[in-house]
Amino acid sequence: MSYVQSPLAHGVLRDLHELAYNLWWSWDSEATALWAEIDPLRWERDRHNPITLLRDVEPERWAELAGDQDFVSRVAGVTERFRAYLAAPTWCPEDVPKVAYYSMEFGLHESLRLYSGGLGVLAGDHIRSASDLGIPLVGISLLYRQGYFRQVIDGTEQLAAYPEADFERLPIRLVRDEKDRPITVTVPLASGAVLARIWRLDVGRCPLFLLDTGDELTHQLYGGDAWMRIRQEVLLGVGGVRALKAMGLEVDVHHLNEGHCAFATFQLAADELRGSKSWDEALAKVKDRCVFTTHTPVPAGHDRFGWELVDRALGPWRKDLGLPKGAFMDQGRVDRSNLDETLCMTVIAMRHARSTNGVSALHGEVSRDMWGALEEGRAIGHVTNGVHPVFWASVATRQLFDTHLDGWREAAWDAEIWKGVQDIPAADLVAWRRANRQALIDEIALRTGIELDPDRLTVGFARRFAPYKRGDLLFSDPKRLQAILEGSQFVFAGKAHPRDTRGKEILERIVSLSHHRDYRGRIVFIEDYDICLGRLLTAGSDVWLNNPRRPREASGTSGQKVILNGGLNLSILDGWWPEGFDGTNGWAIDDGRDWADTEAQDAFDASRLHALLEDEIVPTFGSEAWLARIRRSVMTCAPLFTSHRMVRDYALELYRGE
Repeated sequence: MSYVQSPLAHGVLRDLHELAYNLWWSWDSEATALWAEIDPLRWERDRHNPITLLRDVEPERWAELAGDQDFVSRVAGVTERFRAYLAAPTWCPEDVPKVAYYSMEFGLHESLRLYSGGLGVLAGDHIRSASDLGIPLVGISLLYRQGYFRQVIDGTEQLAAYPEADFERLPIRLVRDEKDRPITVTVPLASGAVLARIWRLDVGRCPLFLLDTGDELTHQLYGGDAWMRIRQEVLLGVGGVRALKAMGLEVDVHHLNEGHCAFATFQLAADELRGSKSWDEALAKVKDRCVFTTHTPVPAGHDRFGWELVDRALGPWRKDLGLPKGAFMDQGRVDRSNLDETLCMTVIAMRHARSTNGVSALHGEVSRDMWGALEEGRAIGHVTNGVHPVFWASVATRQLFDTHLDGWREAAWDAEIWKGVQDIPAADLVAWRRANRQALIDEIALRTGIELDPDRLTVGFARRFAPYKRGDLLFSDPKRLQAILEGSQFVFAGKAHPRDTRGKEILERIVSLSHHRDYRGRIVFIEDYDICLGRLLTAGSDVWLNNPRRPREASGTSGQKVILNGGLNLSILDGWWPEGFDGTNGWAIDDGRDWADTEAQDAFDASRLHALLEDEIVPTFGSEAWLARIRRSVMTCAPLFTSHRMVRDYALELYRGE
């Protein structure tokens, strides 16, 4: 039964339809509650997707809601507030240029499988904050039919499932011209051209445009081999620029989020190849219009393609442009004279952007060392990542902050606002933390049947199970862990890439140990980590454990979400934590040194981790000293690590070219 056939009053249906097709509702507590009220079981089953409610809820339920004047008035109230949001004045200065933000993935909501992990979630927070602050920004990405994999745990083994999305049940619309025809773009690829449609997904004030080829090219995110990867990156970069032109959208700055989209610079340069302008002159002109953010502190994490693959994918287009053989390939080589060097997407982006930034101060240092042989690499700066202050705040957190911290939603970077945490009564802090913890524990019971203690210290660990993140470091000393578990409980979640054998082994070890009689009921693994579970875990954990091998973590943002919700960080001094830790607002596992011997590093960090849990964290949980540390954590870190602050920095500095 389609929603248009339901007996609910036409005006209310119109309002619900308007709300459903803009993700603004996903960071509004009342709007989210309205959707859940329509059909709670279907809401949970369909991963909180309002489009499925509008299409599938039975006429009898719509009739019941039509007679509920409270529901009808609340829908009208939320819709009025949404329209007011779109029309309201914003922070953004008039001289901030128009921006196109390219990313291979966008983590916006659990019902949209357009992301794999941190890079996508960061992009989602970027566009949400751009909307809130009024930045004139559009997003560019791909629309995946299968997206990233859904995790299924069979015994202890991770299996990968790829259910197909039904685009009619997503909040997306085909972009059409004035004659109502779908706008398409052709992208030169190999010996032919690929035709792509453009879909629009609205995120508050900012649209996200998604390219879809209707075939295997846009089936999976990070699936397939190198040939699939390079073709997807051509589609994103070249196709993204062409899509903007096809829609008649003029932008001043092209923000390349990671190297996947670096081929955009080739299309921008191709557009400049008119008259007598040379390829080098065209590329020089492009440089004034691009900024680049790199996220990877590990050399192996940067996409590289050999000559044969590049020539196969882009050779025919290069010939059509009248360019010599090395025109594309040389732009991705640090040493242009070394014909054996592969094309690196990060090098292309750095070479043709007016600025390059890492995503934390430490990552900026690591990147300058890594790319010091490249002139542009020596000037890498940093803009530290942050998280959307409202989307990642639990309902209990929003209520507490709305009561005590006037202006926190709008000006999250203002340290004066967060000083108000000092005046929140201790009883309110305790109740806040218990509400967040209880919500997590209820979800764990629903998913696993395991009932944790709602008053026990709860430690969370959730991220991609790459070996350098050392997901099993806690288990290096079983005897000490047993003693720690007498006063605590641990919740693990996360995925290992299907081709990461060592990562899957670490994950499977933790799953196996969670079933062991010595740990059952104290260590839990929750399968199929996604944005929904991420919100619950970062809000419900009293302590957030992060123990990568320094300096392998570019930034990390999950611990920043924990801060917003009154949790504390127990982390290696890597990524953003060296900028946030001051000795009173959480714990540092290591001493900040860099190691050459990874075995010695692991042993040292494991010993420090266990000692902190034994001597400081478990014994002081819930005490006045604990509450004081929570106040310090929020007060010192919240103004520094939100995406409102991050996007404001981009707007005032990198986008304006200052």
